[in-house]
Amino acid sequence: MPGSRRLFLFDIDGTLITSGGAGEAALIEAMAARFGVDEDLQGITVAGATDALIARLLLEKHGILATPENTAALLDSYLHHLARRVPKHSGRVLPGIIPLLDALKQRPEAVLALLTGNMAKGAEIKLSHYGVWDYFPFGAFADDHNDRNELGKFAQARATEKHGVCFQPGKIFVIGDTPRDIECGRAIGARTVAIATGIYDRSSLAEHSPDFLFDDLCDTPSVLEALFS
Repeated sequence: MPGSRRLFLFDIDGTLITSGGAGEAALIEAMAARFGVDEDLQGITVAGATDALIARLLLEKHGILATPENTAALLDSYLHHLARRVPKHSGRVLPGIIPLLDALKQRPEAVLALLTGNMAKGAEIKLSHYGVWDYFPFGAFADDHNDRNELGKFAQARATEKHGVCFQPGKIFVIGDTPRDIECGRAIGARTVAIATGIYDRSSLAEHSPDFLFDDLCDTPSVLEALFS
């Protein structure tokens, strides 16, 4: 069994759920509340970035020093507004996610975890609201590092600590909806699974040559066949 274990690392936004713009609205409100500036997120690429990187870019955009104190203040305010915003927006769990997660949970060789640019608390706020937080007993988050490509190492280490198995790169699958998710997977030599359920369409994702590419995860048997082949 140890040699057959597979680690599935899921992104959140655009992969598991869409928050219906709650995250973006919370960022805008946090900038106004903490620093008194109007923000429109123009020029800020949110998809696939870590919350810490987004915070730094927002501060720099307005000529505010991105000190640890200012970054922490912005992110604390963001989490406050996110918790209030999520229930008010028309987000949803994305197609096929629940059946796939249920199927993976039934397989003893499958280990589920998160690999996300969200802070751990932000991930919990979003996924708890949509009923999928409890599928993931651990993960790697923006709290661990502001560079998305460094997060895979944290996920690997936690998987080994929790399960006593050293997951080889060929048995790790990074599942996400952006080119940054593909890059993040490649950074640890993992197999990359791209899903065209976010802002990037199938052709845009194909340009980055993921190992697997799906329009969505609705066809559970086909997805499982690909992941366990």
